[in-house]
Amino acid sequence: MKKLLINIILFFLIAIVVGEVVVRLTHAIADIPQRTIDDHGIQKYFPNQDGYWKGGEHKWTVNKLGWPGELPESNDNLIMVIGDSFIENFMNPNECHQSAFLKANMKDYNFMEAGRSGVSLIEAMEISKQLDSLKPKQSLIYVNDEDFYESIVQVKSMKDITQLDIKNKTIRYGEMKAPGLKKVLYSWKLMYYFYNRFPLDNLINTNSKQEAATTNSEAEVKSYSTEINQLTEYIKQNYTISDKTLVFHPNSEQSIINICKDAGFKIIVLDSSNDDTWTFDHDPHWTCYGHKKAAEQISKDLLNSANLGAFR
Repeated sequence: MKKLLINIILFFLIAIVVGEVVVRLTHAIADIPQRTIDDHGIQKYFPNQDGYWKGGEHKWTVNKLGWPGELPESNDNLIMVIGDSFIENFMNPNECHQSAFLKANMKDYNFMEAGRSGVSLIEAMEISKQLDSLKPKQSLIYVNDEDFYESIVQVKSMKDITQLDIKNKTIRYGEMKAPGLKKVLYSWKLMYYFYNRFPLDNLINTNSKQEAATTNSEAEVKSYSTEINQLTEYIKQNYTISDKTLVFHPNSEQSIINICKDAGFKIIVLDSSNDDTWTFDHDPHWTCYGHKKAAEQISKDLLNSANLGAFR
């Protein structure tokens, strides 16, 4: 009996080792970079990391500032690109990032990205405030409807996302969810593979916020119009918005866009109508083609409007 138990244990140990090797060699799951929280309460990544996306067809990189992607060669005529997982963009190679396509269309400007899955609108404003020290000419903040709802404690309270308490007019910075367990799980690739196949009620869900642009009912938008107005008013009073442009995802709710327009925000609304190839078949994020088309619309708007008129 003892010998049988020993053989069983040895078999499972060998199976675990072999499984770990296979998962790593085949890149059956994506490598996940390790996060930290800086002195300003902003979640970002430990600098100078890299890893493979699922399938191993390309690598993602984290630069020395703790943001995914590559830094510009110069900060002259700098334009910031800020957002959630669409800007983090681990699912595409660096040459398919917004900054690369925008640079190709606007060669006189340099672009730097600050993206991370889970970024709400209010955290994007906090990030922009921190990066204003680089003296950017403009900051593009990519948003969808959920970024507004998830910015407000009273609408959708989420402890791992930075939010505004509109009642007390205070920022509640996001906390990292189960950081110790995440570190073990991301390091143990085989276990992470099984977790992805059979998640345990999102115990350590890496993206608690809904990253894809969602269509909300007109009634839902109206029911939160007061809170969204309070959010935009707080942003106007506590952040510089004259050099910020909100870039709305395709199919964003017009009522929210109107609230932002009325509040004095610069607006760009992306349009993917009659073109269903912006996103992956299995994932709502933009493909290389989607990022290219988005950047074309943004570049055209910036160069043909007053958004960059102050420094063209």
